[in-house]
Amino acid sequence: MKYYEWGKQHNRMILLLPGTCCTIKSNFSQVIPLLSKQFHVIGVDYDGFDGKKTEFSDMLTITLKIEQFILNRWNGKIDIIYGSSLGGSFTALLLQRNQISVRHAIIGSFDFDQDGKFLAWLKTKLILKLMYPILKTGIMPEWMLSIMKKRHSAEELQNSKRMIAAISSGMKHVTKNSVKNQFYSDLITPINKNIQCSGTEIHIFYALQMGEKYRSRYLLHFPKPDIIEQDYGHEELLFFHPEQWITAICDCCQHKLDTAN
Repeated sequence: MKYYEWGKQHNRMILLLPGTCCTIKSNFSQVIPLLSKQFHVIGVDYDGFDGKKTEFSDMLTITLKIEQFILNRWNGKIDIIYGSSLGGSFTALLLQRNQISVRHAIIGSFDFDQDGKFLAWLKTKLILKLMYPILKTGIMPEWMLSIMKKRHSAEELQNSKRMIAAISSGMKHVTKNSVKNQFYSDLITPINKNIQCSGTEIHIFYALQMGEKYRSRYLLHFPKPDIIEQDYGHEELLFFHPEQWITAICDCCQHKLDTAN
């Protein structure tokens, strides 16, 4: 695991947890310079994605390491956690363990997919065959581009290319086994229903273009969360509209946005 810090120590803390196959740089580089003017920013690169000779083991092991870091470095208290995509799973796992104090937990477009072991194994096998070469090279094959051109606008296609290129930038030293373990363990690691943490406000960035079914999943796992609807696809606000994303973060935690910087 590798940890980073930006911004002034006395500012409110925000912990950033990257998404699937992402590093802090590939996931958040577009917002960190702006975010660090408002907050003390803490970032995490998971085992297998930290540039060291490590491998991603499983979701719970990584969760325990993040939890221990917060306990040791910050006395178990964090103002804000933002979990992007897969990072939303880590956020939920941290909350259901209830070992740390979090004032605001923000789930960014996570889908809360859960499967049995066989189906998870099958999905992981297919994902590895299809996506691992794309994530390593940052290039989509022509047959995929042809399908996407029929189903998506030119802007949506361009955004998909940019997102894949960003993720690929952090994949140089990532092994296929780390990718496999991350996909598989995320699908089989249980996330509790009706997670409640005293003193924690749950906010969910709901990318409406993902589909209506996700609203019911959010309500299944959290009682009365603050669901913030955004007319975008999966984490598009974060990747392509950084100023709006930061404004949304500040709105969640009632933080007065400093526009003087």
